[in-house]
Formats: sequence, C-alpha cells, structure tokens
Amino acid sequence: MAYGGPDAANNYINKDKTLGLGHRRLSILDLSEAGTQPIRYKHWVIVYNGEIYNFKEIREELGKKGYIFATGTDTEMILKAYEAWGLDCVSRFKGMFAFAIWDESENMLLLCRDRIGVKPLYYYSKEGLFMFASELKAFHQHPDFNKTINHKSVSQFLQQGYIPSPQSIFKYVKKVQPGSWLRVDTDNKTSPSCYWDIGAIYNQSDINTNTEEEVIEELEPILKESFQYRMVSDVPVGMFLSGGIDSSLVSAILQKQSNTQLKTFTIGFDNKKYNEAIHAQKIAQHIGTDHTELYCQESDFEKLIPLLPDLYDEPLGAGSAIPTYLVSQLAKEQVKVSLSADGGDEIFGGYTKYEFAKNVYSKLEKTPRLFKSISHHMMGYISPEFVDKRLSKLPFISNYTNIGTKYSKLRNALQATSLSEFYNQSSSIISQKELLNLIPPWNEKRNPSLDYHKDRVLSILGIYDMTSFLEGEVMVKVDRATMNVALEGREPFLDQHIIEYGLTLPDHLKIKGNTTKYILRQILYKHVPKELIERPKQGFDIPMRQWTFGFLKDEILSLAEDDGFIVEFGFYSNQLKNIIHSYYDKSATTDPHFIWYLFVLYKWYLRWIRC
Repeated sequence: MAYGGPDAANNYINKDKTLGLGHRRLSILDLSEAGTQPIRYKHWVIVYNGEIYNFKEIREELGKKGYIFATGTDTEMILKAYEAWGLDCVSRFKGMFAFAIWDESENMLLLCRDRIGVKPLYYYSKEGLFMFASELKAFHQHPDFNKTINHKSVSQFLQQGYIPSPQSIFKYVKKVQPGSWLRVDTDNKTSPSCYWDIGAIYNQSDINTNTEEEVIEELEPILKESFQYRMVSDVPVGMFLSGGIDSSLVSAILQKQSNTQLKTFTIGFDNKKYNEAIHAQKIAQHIGTDHTELYCQESDFEKLIPLLPDLYDEPLGAGSAIPTYLVSQLAKEQVKVSLSADGGDEIFGGYTKYEFAKNVYSKLEKTPRLFKSISHHMMGYISPEFVDKRLSKLPFISNYTNIGTKYSKLRNALQATSLSEFYNQSSSIISQKELLNLIPPWNEKRNPSLDYHKDRVLSILGIYDMTSFLEGEVMVKVDRATMNVALEGREPFLDQHIIEYGLTLPDHLKIKGNTTKYILRQILYKHVPKELIERPKQGFDIPMRQWTFGFLKDEILSLAEDDGFIVEFGFYSNQLKNIIHSYYDKSATTDPHFIWYLFVLYKWYLRWIRC
C-alpha cells in the first residue's frame, strides 16, 4: 500500500510475536518524523488512517487534564483521549477515521471506524489467523489467506453494483461497520459495539417546525463550520468542482472565507451528454477560484479499465469510478488534500428516485396488485435503450438524465409492498426474480428499522442510502481513487452535525414541487446566481451501451464461455449465455449497466482469483 502512503513507514511486533502492526504514511499534519506510525503511549500502540478535524480542541481539553503532547498529530491525541474517556472518546471526534489500538496489558485489539464509513477497515478471521487492513489487497500477501467467494455478496453486487458492509466479496472477510468499535480478544473472538446509530438518531429526533428563513439561518453556520474544518492541514488543500449544487456550495463558501484562491479541479469530456466542465468553469469564474480542467478522450478511459480490479480491490460497478480517478490524478499535481461534495444528495433530497418515491409511491401503494403486475410485465417489452432515445424527449421528463436506467429500476419497483422494499427494488438494475434465474438465491438485505413519518419520507430514504449506497459505492469510489495517487479525499457534507440536522428537516424543505435539494439551493443562491445552477442533474457517468457494444464486446462474449468463471460464482451456465447473447442480438431488454457489472466481476475474477 506504499502508493497511498509514500512519506514514511514503520511497524510494531509484540514481545511474543503473535501480533504485528504496520503503517504507510501520507503526511498531512506534523510532517516531521515524530508523526510516523505506529505511535506508542504507555501500554497502547496505534495505527490510524484518516483525519480528526477538531483534534486541536480535544488536545486543549486533554491539556487541562494534565496531558502533554510530543507531536502535532491527531494520532497521538486519539491514544490519550482513549486513556481519558475510554470508548466514549470517539463521540468527541469530528472526522473520517479507521484505527486500531493494541493494548499490551490486556492482549486486546480494538478496531474503530468513522460514523459513515468514509475510511475503509477490512478484517479476516479463519482458523486462528486474524488480519485487518485498509485494503483487501494486503490480505493476498499472506500465504494462508482463504479466497472462498461469498455468494451472497455476488448477488448483492449484480443487483446494485457494490457490496455494502459488513459483507465483502470473500467469505471470511468482513468490514467493520461504520459508527462502531470491534473488540478482538486473543482467541480471535470479536465483539462489536455501536457508538453512532443513524437510525436511532432519526427515531429519537423531532421534526423541525421552523420557517424556511429560520432553517436557512440555522443551517448555513453548521455548513460553514464543517466546510472550514475540512481545510485543517499542513499541506495544500483543493476541491473537486463539478458545477453542481453541492460542490458549488462548498467551493463558494470556502472561497468567501479565504484570503487566497481555492484550487478547484474538473474533468471534462468531448461528449456533451456527460460533460459538466463548462458549468464548473462558469462557477469557478464567478466565485474566483484557481481553476484547472482536463478534457479526456474515450482512449483515456480504455487505458484505465484494466486497472479497475487493482484500484478498487472488490468488484465496483460505478461507471463514475473512472472519471473520479482521473480528477484525483489531476488534483494530485497541485495539492495533497482535496475535498469532495458527496453526501448532499442523501441528506438533503437530491436524487430523482426520492422525488419519485415521495410523489408516486403513495399512489402505487393504493394501486391493485394485479394492475401493478401487468404493468411490470408489459414494461418488460420496452428496452431501456428505446426509453433513453425516444421517451426522454417528452416534455414532462426532458429535465431528467439516464432515463433508460431509471425506467429499469421503476419496473423493478412496481410490485413493492413497502417503502423499504420499494427502495431496494428501485436501487437494483435487475429484479430479484430475474436474478434467481442466473444465480442461487440469497436473503433480502435489511434496511434500518425506522419510524414512518409522512413528512419525513425523504429522511428515511436518505438513511437507506447512507447505510448502503453511500458507504458501499460512493465512499469506496472516492477513497480508493484518491489514495491510489497519494491524495487525501475529504467529505465536508458528512459531518455528523450536518447529517443530524438534515434528518430533522421536513420533506418540503428538501424537495419542493420538482425542485430537489430545495433548502441547499436557497443557501447557494446567496453566493452564486441562480442561472448558473438551474439545469438537470448530471453526475459523472460513462456511455455503458456504447462501450458494451463497442470495444468491450469481445471480452464480454468470452466471459459467457469461461467455465472457471461460471463455476466460481455459481452461475447457471445456459442462463448466463442466454443473457449475454440476447443482449447483443437485441432480443432482450437487459440494462447495459447489468452487462457492465458482469464485465467488472469478470475482470476482478481474472485479476484476483485466476491469477
């Protein structure tokens, strides 16, 4: 993992040589050798990945208790905070983190992960061997690493394009759950404990009854404080700027608070359908950032595809993973830390599927089951490609993008019998029934148990996404891309105070009419003219259908004939071949994203299983 931590390295091995800790450092705070990890204090030793943004305030609090610090790092602060407050110390931390504390006196290991799961933390346990790491590829270096596939995770991946915690692609590897500690005893027995539960916070919170003006007055200072905290660094900090609502708001507020130009970065594409660079440039000019953009060709994407299994360790179906890596490379040329604006959609109602759920699900709930079943069946005769090319031109949906994919998800969701099931189905590229024809069944994933409130449906849907999609896809995409080029990615919207405040907001302040992220827009309009913002949501993506019918076609056809691949993942051979061939002779309505997921899984298999 030296590429992610090129600045320093060290290790610790205990006296009886039953435990070892290793660390690669990307120096952000206290660049001296004193910050090299592992760091020891009394009988505790720590290795740590991440940043505690309010570490200076916590140090001052500890200083009043008599603690003296030998370094300027937040790493040392964690150990002394643990001694002072025990497991409760983490409730004081604002930041992103994954760390391990070894207690020599008790022969006990503690693993801890941040509230949302911005930073990764994997662990492996089998037959007396326990390992943990920030990346799966570290485990492959151990001769006893068992690579048995977790078939439940394969099913999850094929439906959603990612594998959420606590599962991983491997049977004996799990992820520490966000917002939790994991105690590991000498017999490798693991005991988890939760320190932050977003579902419980929602259930215990009251709805905000303030006026729109009062909410803006309350929310803007919370945003400003969080954004400013993410600028804490001893090295240059930049910002990924797409020109959308979230990144524009972060950039505008930070630039207004700074005496120097904020460095912003954007990737552009020649294909206008996927290009946001022109919008980002206009925003950057208006707020006065030092803006850098790089236009990429399809050939740049082609070169990166073979690297995806190494970049992301697990199969990851996000098409935006490639441009995320490219913009990380671009930013690394000038800065060592870059902010990203992920999380705003989940917290403040930014996805069109939320709008659909709010406006349509209540009506679907009252629709006779037979009618929904017939509609689901009839929609199967219309391909997502036809919808994308033809129906997307209709006036009432012309403001939306990726209509074909949304159509596939709507078809899946038609037969949902609960809001939770509706979310699961509308987040899946292929229905559970269709998947069962390809691979053995698995248990339906469970969403957090939440108290239903008709005025906070959007908060419920946001929590479903934050505990699955945000952690399992978005954070993986950004963290692995940035760390691979030795760039630290930070997420200013994912401060617990922003999240907790957002959960209290009524739906009409998140989506008003057809306007998503309504309350964020009102704050943004104070900093950026409305005409620079008002346009359909785009987001990073790639031309799935064009690629799968183009330069990827031969390799996709070959996966259907690879017996090793079919056996390893337990596919029904004839059905897999039928899906692939009917996709190319256009006799089926298979979504191109599903074909891409199969391709990504195949490339991962070739790199990590058949290698």
